[in-house]
Amino acid sequence: MSDASLEAIDTRILQSWMDARNLGSGDIQDISFIAGGTQNMLMRFRREADVYVLRRPPMHKRANSDETMRREARVLGALRDTDVPHPRLIAAESDENILGAAFYLMECVDGFNANLEMPDPHRSDPLLQHAMGLSMADAIAALSRIDPIAVGILNLGKAHGWIERQAPRWRSHLETYSAFDNYDGADIGDVDMVSSWLSRRAPLSMQVGIIHGDFHFSNVLMRRDKGALAAIVDWELATIGDPLLDLAHLLVTWPGNSTVRSPSLEGVNLPTPEEVISHYAQQTNRDMTHLVWFRVLAAYRLGIILEGTNARAGAGLAPRETGTLLHETAVSLIEHASTLISQDNS
Repeated sequence: MSDASLEAIDTRILQSWMDARNLGSGDIQDISFIAGGTQNMLMRFRREADVYVLRRPPMHKRANSDETMRREARVLGALRDTDVPHPRLIAAESDENILGAAFYLMECVDGFNANLEMPDPHRSDPLLQHAMGLSMADAIAALSRIDPIAVGILNLGKAHGWIERQAPRWRSHLETYSAFDNYDGADIGDVDMVSSWLSRRAPLSMQVGIIHGDFHFSNVLMRRDKGALAAIVDWELATIGDPLLDLAHLLVTWPGNSTVRSPSLEGVNLPTPEEVISHYAQQTNRDMTHLVWFRVLAAYRLGIILEGTNARAGAGLAPRETGTLLHETAVSLIEHASTLISQDNS
């Protein structure tokens, strides 16, 4: 636990805030900070027998960090009483003045991150490993079936024109990185060619649904007792659009794919990408005609997002080593998108 992490969360204020809402009793104890993504903080703690996880932006917030927390809390609240595996939302605070940022509390999910560890019995059971992979498809299939109108979050994003906006939206996002000091506009590949192809080949229709936006093994917790998901986590990129993007994102980041490194999952008996696609299609009855387009979009989009860390690293806002690593990954992703385009015969 770093001093900086403790400074970011005043536990005395948090305890008073919880007391006012009848959330547990006793002192806040057994504080630990959970390793995970580089963007936000996760603090696990206990009040007597109850265990909680607090999520808030990092100390050096981005312009939209607080709004991201509010959106995440809203999505988790909307998923209550659905069959989508997720951490149960306990309470949320939109006022940035309480802890210096918007934050929310959620239940502590008993599960493991397969990208960090592979405990027994999963480590020694190929059948559990295979089921674990298929459960990834089950989870996003369940999410795709949720009607955003029914759960009250249709206005989380703009469904109309979502397909047409994707290529120019992310190309414009890449251009914003030039505002960072010492960013030289590092070349990540032929983004203009990929963007042009996405615009020309855009599907004429879409299914409107909830998108997680960053679905891969690092953003899920697996159950310890069987090959199934315990929860999808890190909902910061959730929006409204075509849920097929989540399947495409999963395929782009699938272990064994050279674009994204997953050393802890190498050699694990996971399903093939083709099995994952087939399983998802069976669960959703989705037409896969335009899956290549979504896979190209997923690689293009993720490459541009990751390059943002490289831009921030140049300005001293992220570790230099992390920026270099993610720049290399961004290059691989744009190359992967280009390869998918060259192989497309549709």
